[in-house]
Amino acid sequence: MSNITNRQAICDTLLEAAKTDKDIIVACSDSRGSGSMTKFFETYPKQSVEIGIAEQDLVSVSAGLASCGKKVFAVSPACFLSTRSYEQAKVDVAYAETNVTLVGISGGISYGALGMTHHSLQDIAALSALPGMRVYLPSDRFQTAAVVKELLKDTKPAYLRVSRGASEDIYDENTAFSDGAVLLKEGKDVLLVACGEMVSRCLHAAELLEKEGISAGVIDAYCLKPLNGELILKAAKGVKLVVTAEEHSPYGGLGSMVAQLISANDPKKVLELSLPDGHIVTGTAEEAFNYYGLTKEGIAASVKRALS
Repeated sequence: MSNITNRQAICDTLLEAAKTDKDIIVACSDSRGSGSMTKFFETYPKQSVEIGIAEQDLVSVSAGLASCGKKVFAVSPACFLSTRSYEQAKVDVAYAETNVTLVGISGGISYGALGMTHHSLQDIAALSALPGMRVYLPSDRFQTAAVVKELLKDTKPAYLRVSRGASEDIYDENTAFSDGAVLLKEGKDVLLVACGEMVSRCLHAAELLEKEGISAGVIDAYCLKPLNGELILKAAKGVKLVVTAEEHSPYGGLGSMVAQLISANDPKKVLELSLPDGHIVTGTAEEAFNYYGLTKEGIAASVKRALS
């Protein structure tokens, strides 16, 4: 397990890019510390903007800067960025097609016992519904860096959600952007499609299933919009079951997208693993994952039940 978080990977990537690109701007809503952006603010004070606890202003100011030719990364807790400033994301960023990357830090249930006010289990659905908005949930620090480098190449809006803690390394420093999804493992019986923190858990679940004679493939769908449906359909061809795993509500997330894709093109059973439509149990994120079966053991057990 690396001790470098995905949010730190964003900062490190922008620090390097800003050496030669003075149009890069990082804007925060009193979140430079929690967003791991303190070093960027210290290194490039003229390319840093502190808005304060005002997420709506954060997004609108970022859009204004982008309209002047800047490449803006607006960093704020995902729970507030995807709800409190939703209208600004819709109008000022997506509709106006401004070069703003909304960086939702501590996504999902990263804030643990702080509860539903600080959880973001609706952001995939909400941001994906905005025309022109791309949505990314990278699975580790290397993939996070690759996504940021790719976003610096264009001028389109995007939402990038990362977790609070460090994620297990899946890739390496040579990782490049690859059309939004990666087939990490081939399988004949079942296909596991995951995003964010659930990817490593699905990889380990596939290992457990292999020991019991179940061949499980794994796809890292780190770009949820646009979803790489071609890769998913190709990997799903011939399997008995498709399983999705995500740190999100059961509505409007990866599971809904994959189920819609499969039903329209290659109908078969789809099992959607997610957090429930309700108030999450109080505890750390890991305790909640254990409670709802979003661990390698829980995912493997759910697959076996569905196949039987």
